[in-house]
Amino acid sequence: MRPAWRALALVFSLASGLALAAAAGVLLAAKLLDAPGPHTAEVTLVLPKGAGIADLGRRLAAAQVVADPLMFRAGAIMLGVARRLQAGEYRFPPRSSLRQVLARIAAGDTLVRRLVVPEGLTTRAVLALLAAAEALEGSVPEGLSEGVLLPEIYHYHHGDQRAVLLQRMRAAQEQALDALWQIRRPGLPFAAPAEALVLASIVEKETALPEERRRIAAVFVNRLLRGMRLQADSTVVYAVTAGQSELDRPLSRADLRLASPYNTYLIDGLPPTPIANPGRAVIAAVLDPLVTDELYFVADGTGGHAFARTLRAHDANVAAARRQQPHPPTPATAPPNAAESP
Repeated sequence: MRPAWRALALVFSLASGLALAAAAGVLLAAKLLDAPGPHTAEVTLVLPKGAGIADLGRRLAAAQVVADPLMFRAGAIMLGVARRLQAGEYRFPPRSSLRQVLARIAAGDTLVRRLVVPEGLTTRAVLALLAAAEALEGSVPEGLSEGVLLPEIYHYHHGDQRAVLLQRMRAAQEQALDALWQIRRPGLPFAAPAEALVLASIVEKETALPEERRRIAAVFVNRLLRGMRLQADSTVVYAVTAGQSELDRPLSRADLRLASPYNTYLIDGLPPTPIANPGRAVIAAVLDPLVTDELYFVADGTGGHAFARTLRAHDANVAAARRQQPHPPTPATAPPNAAESP
């Protein structure tokens, strides 16, 4: 074979060998990228802001999410995501591959936490939930009024500020109240949305049954339109406890005589502020109550209420409820004298 041909054959042989080696390297790299990770259980890990790729690799290796920090760095460079890795709290399923780990961090697919704020809590109770919520930062503001926070499920991420989440609750309540006020039923006894919010908080505390909300709202609306006192037990509870706790006993007759701007057995109209934070559904019920002529209701001992149009019928409902319950109910919305009956 001529020398030129020998040289050409040698070059071809070397190129083929390099190509085969490169192909083998690519196959090996792909195998390493897609191999199951070392962690056999789900891992939740916070990757801090400002951490470099080497630090991230060490943290992930220490948590056994990846097998080796150098391999993590090499994989990030190979996949072109080394400059796109984002801080945050991540949850890695068991045996996640290096490719899956890098894809999650590069996409910023951080863990979403949630805070459940039930309907009818006082602002004090909501703030306690916020203070106890994991992964939030910052202090809880003080001096908030009742009724200004919308009960809902709120999603957040690790490191979010409590004050920011609280502002979301306030904005959500303002938006809900404003939207429902715009479509309210005509003829309601509210001069402003704030008054509807007060009554919604009372209805929220008076029943746990969604199907009763509009009916109980109708009773209170009817009483307001007739100039009758609301005489809602929930307002007396708020007066007795100052909104600081739940009442761990039945209301007494002495409680009904407690001098307080929240005792609707003694005051006319609405109390000065809400007594809790009502949900969207209750606000909607108050702004679109059932059309009834009922003026009274009392707990019936089964979780619901018995309703009546007249004081005589209401007294009969109260007597029936007393026979069924170990602790006789306060005759909710029962006038203390006949002058208030229709």
